[in-house]
Amino acid sequence: MLRLLFIIVMLFTTYSQANEPIVSGHIMSHHSKLLQQERRFMIDLPENYHDNELNYPTLYVVDGDFQFQHVSAVVKNMTRMGKIPPMIVIGIATQGNADYIYQTTWAINDEPVYGGTSVFYQYIKQELVPHIDRDYRTNNNRILSGYSLGGLFTTYAMVQNNTPFNAYLAMSPSYWFDDYSAEKSIAKFIDGKTKDKKTPPPPLFLSVANEQGMGVGKVYKSLNQLNINDWKLAYKQYPNENHFSTALPALHDALSFLFEDYYEDGYELKAHKDVADVLATFERKKQNYNGFRVEWLQAYKFSKYVFGSKQADKIDDVLVEINKRFPDSIVNVTNYLAQGFNKKSQFEKAKSILDRVKPQGEKTALWHHQYSLALAGLAEFELAKISQTQAMMLAKNQNLPMWQIWEMK
Repeated sequence: MLRLLFIIVMLFTTYSQANEPIVSGHIMSHHSKLLQQERRFMIDLPENYHDNELNYPTLYVVDGDFQFQHVSAVVKNMTRMGKIPPMIVIGIATQGNADYIYQTTWAINDEPVYGGTSVFYQYIKQELVPHIDRDYRTNNNRILSGYSLGGLFTTYAMVQNNTPFNAYLAMSPSYWFDDYSAEKSIAKFIDGKTKDKKTPPPPLFLSVANEQGMGVGKVYKSLNQLNINDWKLAYKQYPNENHFSTALPALHDALSFLFEDYYEDGYELKAHKDVADVLATFERKKQNYNGFRVEWLQAYKFSKYVFGSKQADKIDDVLVEINKRFPDSIVNVTNYLAQGFNKKSQFEKAKSILDRVKPQGEKTALWHHQYSLALAGLAEFELAKISQTQAMMLAKNQNLPMWQIWEMK
């Protein structure tokens, strides 16, 4: 075992490089036929995007130059903490303040500074969204978020026919624009949705800071008076924030609202009577927006629950149920259960369950790392070295975050 630990340390030190940049996203561009110009967008992929073949929800952020970095950082943090699912964040860039104002507003009183909303919306719907869906692994859940005039644009997009989005987060939306006309158009759209009884209104989060005359409270009041059952509608005020400082806390709360009940704390897991009860709880979460997968933190806590509650003897049955209910999560859960067996020096059991998912597991760095520990515990040192080498190579090639790499040292 000491020999393997020495090998692992040497492999890790050769992998780690000083003065490497921390990349939190990329700026891309493509030509828009509708806008007749090059348009930029920013994109940030989930941390483990490259070690699987899963499809992800997308979060589009209006005014990407101003909003993208803090939004992608909040999403990354909340994902790590298990509060929301991993998602692809796309910043919709504008070309300076004048372009931002023009593209997020409709024409009023023949004023030339306004009026681009219709074409800009069509650009996003017909060109940007298909571009993202073509080049990245997305699912059909697309969230649109915006703040200030971007929030106004967000709900403008909501009331359009055949919109590609199905959840809307509008932080301090500028509903004062056009003499508060958004209040009537949004209420009319929502009322129409309830009358056709075919499609429920999409989730909508509204917020306002310590600012006067925005009109957000009036819009929420008119919508709330519709008394629509089971509609995910939220309104939050931030009296200690101003128009500029509210975007970050509001975005955090908006995502918490949209993915309410996604998270299951370790203490909550302990309250369950057995593993079957936990899995039934996870199963119910599949009804939430975007469903539910057992991501890394939940897999880690689930493993701790299994061993802490002395139910490790049920592992084989548990993995059968996981594979049946959450096939996309089977490798993730198996890796962390194997970690528990390795820590207890039950190396044969760790290797056995890892072998069960070998075809999928071999594509992930964590599987190879746990496999190397199991092999080392079984005195298969040369095979352990091969597996650990593969783990570090995959970690580098798949751009895993440093916190995960250090976990494998």
